[in-house]
Amino acid sequence: MRLVPSTTFTLWAPTDEADAAGDADPSQLVNVSTDELFAGKRVVVFALPTAFGPTCSTRHLPRYEELYDEFKMLGVDEVYGLSVNDPFVMYEWGKALGIDKVRLLPDGNGEFTRKMGMLVEKGNQSCGLRSWRYAMFVEDGVITRIFVEDGFADNASIDPLEFTDADSMLNFMQTWREPLP
Repeated sequence: MRLVPSTTFTLWAPTDEADAAGDADPSQLVNVSTDELFAGKRVVVFALPTAFGPTCSTRHLPRYEELYDEFKMLGVDEVYGLSVNDPFVMYEWGKALGIDKVRLLPDGNGEFTRKMGMLVEKGNQSCGLRSWRYAMFVEDGVITRIFVEDGFADNASIDPLEFTDADSMLNFMQTWREPLP
């Protein structure tokens, strides 16, 4: 039994309220623990190399957003998209793509990704340390199934998207066992 790594994600959380000085949008950073994200929930997580990357922005994240309701019908409580990016970039990326169902998790320091064993060097693309593409189904903090793209390596020349895409995960969820209660 493998558990999701224990860590804290820092999210950028804009609000609609005015601050004490009356200025609009007193946005703030909010810390959310893995316990808060995974305890008592069935969650699909997909990790991708970077926000605003071509494949990540045109195929990977948007398709999870499109299929979100189908995941929900199968008993999934949440769908999280994770990348080694800061909270500000992840927020703006979601906003730019009109993402409102998938929850984006910024792993700014790469701690969760490192603990998952998925941290790779992407210096060949001037990106530094990033996540390799993987997707997993998590039940109450326990990793039930994980899919990892082939070719895991530092400075890989390609970032494949074959097994961790939304359609592959949905197919797994539909055929793995009876629909979740």
